[in-house]
Amino acid sequence: MGVDYGEWLNLALRWLHLITGIAWIGSSFYFVWLDNHLRPPAEGDASGELWSVHGGGFYHNQKYQVAPAAMPERLHWFKWEAYFTWISGFSLLVLIYYVGAESFLIDPGKADLSWSAAIAIGLGSLALGWLVYDGLCRSPVGSSNLALGLFWFGCLLLAAAALDGLFNARAAYLHVGAIVGTAMVANVFLVIIPNQRKVVADLIAGRTPDPRLGAAAKQRSLHNNYMTLPVLFIMISPHYPMTYGAERPWLVLALLGLTGIAVRHIFNLRGRGRPTGGTIAVAAVLAAATVTYVTMERPRAAAPAGDVSFAQVQPILTARCSGCHTVNRPPRAIALDSFERIRAASGRIKAVAVDTHVMPLGNATGMTPEERQVLGAWIAAGSPR
Repeated sequence: MGVDYGEWLNLALRWLHLITGIAWIGSSFYFVWLDNHLRPPAEGDASGELWSVHGGGFYHNQKYQVAPAAMPERLHWFKWEAYFTWISGFSLLVLIYYVGAESFLIDPGKADLSWSAAIAIGLGSLALGWLVYDGLCRSPVGSSNLALGLFWFGCLLLAAAALDGLFNARAAYLHVGAIVGTAMVANVFLVIIPNQRKVVADLIAGRTPDPRLGAAAKQRSLHNNYMTLPVLFIMISPHYPMTYGAERPWLVLALLGLTGIAVRHIFNLRGRGRPTGGTIAVAAVLAAATVTYVTMERPRAAAPAGDVSFAQVQPILTARCSGCHTVNRPPRAIALDSFERIRAASGRIKAVAVDTHVMPLGNATGMTPEERQVLGAWIAAGSPR
């Protein structure tokens, strides 16, 4: 029996991405929580301190706003979690969407792109995203986190709409996530860590560190904190075709992204002991608006006249779907070679081929609206034989 090295590599990268992502996000959340709970120290020259208890032990954290008077002997750096999260995520993007560009990236119904042009657009979007974000941070807009956030959100919305006009909807979603993830890790690699290294070098040399270095690193860290939950949603979005399969997937992405930002703000407000009721209401409204829009945007397909039998459905699935969904390693383990298997998968078929039109990918086999209506009517009738 042969080994499917591609699938094992996919699993290894995905698992690494999950492990390192948890480590990065966990440390990010912890340090924001820590900042929000610091209190003036009882003594000493620290800017804040916190006593906490965990795992049977007591911890005493102290923060120095610029730097301590002398360098400690050992200093831990939080960076590799971020680097390996991006490396593993980018590797998955290459493995799935670039190596498999014709199946998972290109949508012939949207744009006539060669695989090389599609990949170049994808890679260019990551680089351009960082340049735009970094430029905003360094511009006068960057002096206000709120203004910068609004401008950056607008840029991401434009990117989502543009990419959706070129790529498969699922690939467009993942590229928006990659744009945000690239900006986040570039913040660590190009701003936060270099600024901290400069502070350490100043301390070793006996110079007074520039407080602007710490302020810039802190600002980028705060931005990363708010971008985390939208990126996490995009990471799981391939499992939920009603999001990227909507008529305007960029709008669904915008609504759910804003929901994630609002939820993150709730945690930050709670950490500072401030009221959260208004922000909770905003998050609930955004979530409800998303569900309502997705539910109402696509009119119900008119059912064909008369009863629909499996004999009418089987030729459609054979012609449009069975080329991929065979018994030999079918996608999502969904084989469509018998009535029993097709009936068991009817809910999934409805989600991806009737309620949304994300399958077949790029509609490469040319499934017609009438065929989707037949499938929907058969499933609605209970998938009879």
